[in-house]
Amino acid sequence: MIKLNFPNYNFRIKNSENTFYIFDPIRKKFIVLQPEEWVRQHVVQFLINEKKYPASHINVEKSLTINGLLKRYDIVVFNKDGSIHLIVECKSPNVSVDQHTFDQIARYNLALDGDYLMVTNGLDHYYCQLDYESEKYIFLRDIPSYIR
Repeated sequence: MIKLNFPNYNFRIKNSENTFYIFDPIRKKFIVLQPEEWVRQHVVQFLINEKKYPASHINVEKSLTINGLLKRYDIVVFNKDGSIHLIVECKSPNVSVDQHTFDQIARYNLALDGDYLMVTNGLDHYYCQLDYESEKYIFLRDIPSYIR
């Protein structure tokens, strides 16, 4: 896998029958190591190690229904009260982050009502805060760290 624009992390990787797997500490199981999963696991480590979010507040790859269609978000971080703090959309490093990606996470947010959004392909990261009163996105240089 290619080097991503994140700090270096130690991952548990195994090879079984010529297929590589990476251990997901949130789902507590090995997942097939695809390029998007490589990005997702870097984001999980970034949230836990750099931003200090408790692993217990992080949810990975869960289903949600939007306009009658079954969708799957990549990562959601919850606030202490159970509301959604952050929604993360991960793309493979070879997929450019574009308007389509932002439209996708915006659709997810219609159902989830997060405070912050993060979109990344592992190389480029975009962060924004939602201003529900003005109905606009405020782009940020980074997302806030966990506040106890």
